[in-house]
This record gives sequence, C-alpha cells and structure tokens, in this order.
Amino acid sequence: MDSKIKTALEGVTTATLTTVLLKKGLRNVWLRGAFPKLPGQKRVVGTAFTLRFVPAREDLATPASWSSPTSTRGAIEAMPEDCVVVADAMGVTDAGIFGDILCARMVKKKVAALITDGALRDMDGVLNTKLPVWCAGFAAPPSVAGLTFVNWEEPIACGGVAIFPGDTIVADNDGAVVIPKALVEEVTAESVEQEAAEAWIVTEVERGVPLPGLYPMNEETKARYAAFKKSK
Repeated sequence: MDSKIKTALEGVTTATLTTVLLKKGLRNVWLRGAFPKLPGQKRVVGTAFTLRFVPAREDLATPASWSSPTSTRGAIEAMPEDCVVVADAMGVTDAGIFGDILCARMVKKKVAALITDGALRDMDGVLNTKLPVWCAGFAAPPSVAGLTFVNWEEPIACGGVAIFPGDTIVADNDGAVVIPKALVEEVTAESVEQEAAEAWIVTEVERGVPLPGLYPMNEETKARYAAFKKSK
C-alpha cells in the first residue's frame, strides 16, 4: 500500500468513509458483525488478504485437514507483512476459526489485523498476542465443528460485503469498511477533506452556530469555510 495513502487513512474515521462511499453510490461497505476486541484498539489500515470458509462437510472438516497444504496454516504462511486478514466465516459464531497459536504466528508475520464475521477461540490467549482483532465473538469449538476452510486470496463475502484481494480495509471502533482498490485514491482525498471540514463545523457548533445551513453547509457557510482555509 502507498505509504501516503495509508498515513492519510489512519486519520479518517470509518464513519467518514461510509459517507464518502455513499456519495459515490456504494452503500454496502461496512462489514456486519466485525467489532474490535482489544481495549483501546487503534485504527488499522491495510490491504485485504482474504480467507474463505464454507459450511462444514464431514469428509473435509476434520482435524486432519489442518495439515493440508490448503489450510489455515498454509494461508498464514502466505500472508504478507502489514496485510489486513479478512476471513469469510459466513457469520458462523459457534466455531472459532483461529486460536492463540495461529494468531501468535500472524503477529510474527507482522500481520496488521484480523477481521472476520465469525468467531475466534482461546479468547485470553488471542488477546494476549496483541493482534488487533475485529470479530463477532468467541467460541470454544474449533473451526471444523462448523466450517470448512477452502482457500485464500480470492473474492469473498465477509459480513455481507464483497471483498476482493487488494481492496483497502480501514477498521476502528465503529467496525471495518472496505474501499475498492480502484477508488482508494479519490476516496482518500475526499475523506481527508471531509474530516477537515467537519472539524471546522465542530468548532462552529461549539461557539453556538445553529445546525441549519451549517451541517450540511449552505453556500454562505461554504464561503466562510473557504475563507477559513485561506487564512490557515
């Protein structure tokens, strides 16, 4: 990921991103069920590395499958530094797709974060790894109790949202949002400007300016904001 874009997005909330994307016609960009689990978890920005699970099938979803080349273990070894892992667990929350050992390996691989619409297991151990995690909860049973892992780095549906390898993921206390790869530069620029404008609007609210005409801005307010920017 371009370092300038990454730095810029680290200062942009997912709330702002969803608004900017909405203006571009993209409504379904917020991953349902993926919430931060570490207290004080910082905003994370990175390129999506996708994992896909399907419903468990008895001949495939077995402990022996963990040793297969096409396994979560194999996927972890393919993860590049600073990627954001996005795992499609189909919203299944009664089987944990990763535990403390696998998360510890992700930390060693310098993975930026793990995001899933499913559950993890070994809660205390996972949290102790300090890997930033967004998930739907924790569950004791292993993944094969409810899911079959099938592949990595292919299009997935996580939390009801289409994620493609190479998309940009931004996650904070409001959850996780995807920015399509082709739109990341313009969305970043517009989001940074919106953050700046809304920071100014907050100062106006604090000095007692009424909301009508301020938020959203009418032409008079836009002129005042433009003058403010010129004075900076």
